[in-house]
Amino acid sequence: QVQLVESGGGLVQPGGSLRLSCAASGSSFSFNAMGWYRQAPGKQRELVAAIANRANTIYTDSVKGRFTISRDKNTVYLQMSSLKPEDTAVYSCNAGLLQRGSYYPHAYWGQGTQVTVSS
Repeated sequence: QVQLVESGGGLVQPGGSLRLSCAASGSSFSFNAMGWYRQAPGKQRELVAAIANRANTIYTDSVKGRFTISRDKNTVYLQMSSLKPEDTAVYSCNAGLLQRGSYYPHAYWGQGTQVTVSS
């Protein structure tokens, strides 16, 4: 079993920055990567970014150049800059597998943290 606990969401103005954190505990042998997903009201959940290590990361196109994912052992961070209203969503972290440029989520999810970008 893996437990994931997120923190760092909140309200920010357009153009602002936020950093999300997600700490994993439990069995670390069952995953090699961690990812951030988001779900906006009325939309499907989408993968934002995932990381296995510094040299192995992926991003969805809409956040490239604005978001940076990093990892320190079993804690994953999402540094979000130049935030836009369309980034508003509940962000959740996941532990899974990153292989050949694709992320495969396992059934380990955090509780989610709300990010609201609004003036």
